[in-house]
Amino acid sequence: MSGYFITLEGGDGAGKTSILQLLEQTLVEKGYSVLATREPGGIEIAEKIRHIILDKEHTAMDPRTEALLYAAARRQHLMEKVLPALEQGKIVLCDRFIDSSLAYQGYARGLGIDQVFTINQFAIQNCMPDLTLFFNIEPKKGLERIIANKDREKNRLDLEDLHFHEQVYEAYLLLVKKFPERIQVIDAELPLEQVKIEVMKKIDHFISKL
Repeated sequence: MSGYFITLEGGDGAGKTSILQLLEQTLVEKGYSVLATREPGGIEIAEKIRHIILDKEHTAMDPRTEALLYAAARRQHLMEKVLPALEQGKIVLCDRFIDSSLAYQGYARGLGIDQVFTINQFAIQNCMPDLTLFFNIEPKKGLERIIANKDREKNRLDLEDLHFHEQVYEAYLLLVKKFPERIQVIDAELPLEQVKIEVMKKIDHFISKL
């Protein structure tokens, strides 16, 4: 693979989706070929799995079922969209990837980070991100953003209580320590334009080292 695989991670309301669009535009203006995508989703099959996972009516979903569905969507998205783009030398910007499963299902759902990592290793076959940007925001503030944003997609995870989101946040902090070479921390509580500047500094530094 000759491209760069960059993932954006963080709790709900961290601002990843908004930054993704700005990043894509900025990198294209710098002359890079860029693919911006999301998980779960990004392609037809994975979007259908996304609907099943996030449907607010599916409150009976077992945590292991949830983890397996995420892994299945990830596999198809990787094979159909991400890997071909990387092979073409593109910068792939992905809103969520394996770290989301480790945080949400592995830690917050109590399945175990190592167990969920094993499931996902089968799905991704060692295709880990080159760089991961963790958008750091206190869970309460992230949820306040969600409530204030009337245009945001509301899904099953929005039904979870504050404790669940605090567990997700705690998991991300553990992952930052576990993968310090890969995961860079972004202060997501800053104004949007300032967050974009900080993110671009991280990406420019990453690319300049290669």
